Amino acid sequence: MPMSNLIKQAKTWLQQLQPCQLCGSDYQHIHSVCEDCWSQLPWAKTTVQRQEMQVHIACDYTYPMDRMIQLFKYEQKLHLQNVLAGTLLSLRLPKVSAIVPMPISTERLVERGYNQSLVLAKHVAKHLNVPIWQPITRRSQHSQKGLSRLERMDDIEAQFEISTQSKLCYRRVLIIDDVVTTGSSIHALKLKLEALGCREIYAACIAGAKI
Repeated sequence: MPMSNLIKQAKTWLQQLQPCQLCGSDYQHIHSVCEDCWSQLPWAKTTVQRQEMQVHIACDYTYPMDRMIQLFKYEQKLHLQNVLAGTLLSLRLPKVSAIVPMPISTERLVERGYNQSLVLAKHVAKHLNVPIWQPITRRSQHSQKGLSRLERMDDIEAQFEISTQSKLCYRRVLIIDDVVTTGSSIHALKLKLEALGCREIYAACIAGAKI
């Protein structure tokens, strides 16, 4: 057996001796959690329609998924990326040529230290054996308090801009984000990707929140 396979098997064996990252009372079985914790996640595994677009979601945005996402997103609990990305990998994802993580503004990047959607997207891209593609940037994100629904949509669309004039363009892409609520950000990103020449644009999120 090749040495690389032996090393991979050893890593898997050692991981299975580690305690579950959620309950801590059983051993890790899948994506760093035990079988019970994995099965008890608020699974949805469905699509929801947001802004005239079908978005694949793995779970409902309820406990403990909502708390896990908050810890991962705002409190630098990066060890949760395995189970969160694992929920995305449990979906029947469409065949695409590239993964597009939801961009965040420079201010948010400095504040958090990383783009949580990019961290998740890397897992999905590795699983699907496709590249990460980031042709869109995001301007300053600010509070939308006091804005009407149309004003909010216009404001979000104005946040995204094409950052490259590269001739490289992927026709079939998958947007990755952590949570979808109204779908306004995904819709705004989709419009920019269409402007670049993308023809088939899909989206997948860990969880879907009720609106």
